[in-house]
Amino acid sequence: MLSKYHWSKILGTGFGSGWLPIAPGTWGTGVGLLLLLPFWGCSGSVLWPWLLAASLLALLVGVRAAAIVEKEWGEDPSPFVLDEIVGAWITMLAFPIDFWHLFAAFFLFRFFDIFKPLGIRRLERLPNGWGVMLDDVAAGVAANAVMWLGTAVVGLFS
Repeated sequence: MLSKYHWSKILGTGFGSGWLPIAPGTWGTGVGLLLLLPFWGCSGSVLWPWLLAASLLALLVGVRAAAIVEKEWGEDPSPFVLDEIVGAWITMLAFPIDFWHLFAAFFLFRFFDIFKPLGIRRLERLPNGWGVMLDDVAAGVAANAVMWLGTAVVGLFS
């Protein structure tokens, strides 16, 4: 049986995707969006409660896992990508699973995750795994808001 430490590594690295070379956060984002492919064609109004529940569960698991692996790997370790997976899911909340929404979500989330505007960077300072996870949650919320704005104002993605 695997220990909490081993599960933290497995889940935290997005089943190993965080170990892929160059830009592990980008790989983690891709994994997060690929995990939505079984729901291809589902409308956002049908999927959002389930995706929100999965995001909250993954957030709580991620906080615990990050706190465990940070002891060995250091603060906000790059192979830890469960935070990107959660951020990608939050970006997709209430949007249909289709090519254009996934495409926009990928690039918008990566923008907000990399540049961390709007005070997102300050969340990284939170202790015990919370900083690892919450900056990506905030990046996902910002990316989701931009997708909604794009949809409402100029009819993008619709």
